[in-house]
Amino acid sequence: MKILLSLTPLILFLFFYLVQGLNPKCDAQDHGSNLQVFHVFSPCSPFKPSNPLSWEQSVLQLQAKDQVRLQFLASLVAKRSIVPIASGRQIIQSPTYIVRAKIGNPAQTLLMALDNSNDASWIPCAGCEGCSSTFFVPDKSTTFKNVSCFAAECKQVPNPTCGGSACAFNLTYGSSSIAANLVQDTVTLATDPLPGYTFGCIAKTTGTSTPPQGLLGLGRGPLSLLSQSQNLYQSTFSYCLPSFKSLNFSGSLRLGPSAQPKNIKFTPLLRNPRRSSLYYVNLFAIRVGNRIVNIPPPALAFNPTTGAGTIFDSGTVFTRLSEPAYVAVRDEFRRRVGANLTVTALGGFDTCYTVPIVTPTITFLFDGMNVTLPQDNILIHSTAGSTTCLAMASAPNNVNSVLNVIANMQQQNHRVLYDVPNSRIGVSRELCS
Repeated sequence: MKILLSLTPLILFLFFYLVQGLNPKCDAQDHGSNLQVFHVFSPCSPFKPSNPLSWEQSVLQLQAKDQVRLQFLASLVAKRSIVPIASGRQIIQSPTYIVRAKIGNPAQTLLMALDNSNDASWIPCAGCEGCSSTFFVPDKSTTFKNVSCFAAECKQVPNPTCGGSACAFNLTYGSSSIAANLVQDTVTLATDPLPGYTFGCIAKTTGTSTPPQGLLGLGRGPLSLLSQSQNLYQSTFSYCLPSFKSLNFSGSLRLGPSAQPKNIKFTPLLRNPRRSSLYYVNLFAIRVGNRIVNIPPPALAFNPTTGAGTIFDSGTVFTRLSEPAYVAVRDEFRRRVGANLTVTALGGFDTCYTVPIVTPTITFLFDGMNVTLPQDNILIHSTAGSTTCLAMASAPNNVNSVLNVIANMQQQNHRVLYDVPNSRIGVSRELCS
């Protein structure tokens, strides 16, 4: 089964170095309402690559996967919001970061990918035809049950069908199709049990696009983790995505308002009724070095009708900006690095250098807060350090080019706090490992 995974080149190469000579601790336990966050290709992940890729191959591969992710995001803003369980556009490209979850009673441990642009959760279940992963075994859980056809949740899935009185659904996406049951069971995150959690239980899949692990939806819709655990976590969470330089690439997901950072600046959340689950914010300017670049206002402006604006997304690897915004940032970046230096391209990256460079900072200016990116969040490097690229790009021409996406490489080593009750997002620097 082909695994559609976005991965950063430096993570790949550090991974191969680390596994040769180091033995990271992968059995550390989650505690309280805090979960470890792993990159899918860390030594602690079963989804790590079996064969090394060259740096050029890995960059080209991740560019292709990011484009699929952006097509998914574009499809979300193109229609009015629905709340599907695992629609074809929702089961997406295996997001980059995963956490451990325990499902059922007695608990069975599975890995679930974080996705803050998705509402629903789903997992592969025992007997699934065509799945290639660890399965959840419903028969071993005393608290497992199917969702009735007459339940409100059944009306929220795509193409619902009824086998007896149980709710099921079918969908297609990419080169794959799946059949799944709508079910409920206890889901335990860290030490917090969530009884009667509703999720999709995949029974059959065909094709080559199905991601191997489960998915944990952190959007704002009624079937998301935030809605189903509102009494416990009060629709508040934060994550710190791990640095690719840490030994086991482990960050953290904090659920609930307790233990969240106090000294943090916020920017208001904006709501798009066409896709109310996405985390829109007002990015009004971008600074390169000490200069605010000249970006046409419509390139950053929030527009619910067209889907234009800026979102935080945990599943896209590299920040994508609408073309006018990216060109302005890129040109100022090149000018500050040095106009006399030769610029090369690699895949979707059009600003690469084969000599050492002095990197200017890039600052995103939001209402109420500024986020300044250090070098590690701006550049990708080849293994030998012979090629360096600006780790941003413009949106591909075949996707919604009006959407700006603040992606996970630019979020790494930052604590990103989603405070939905107060309709705001906060960002602060933090070493995540």
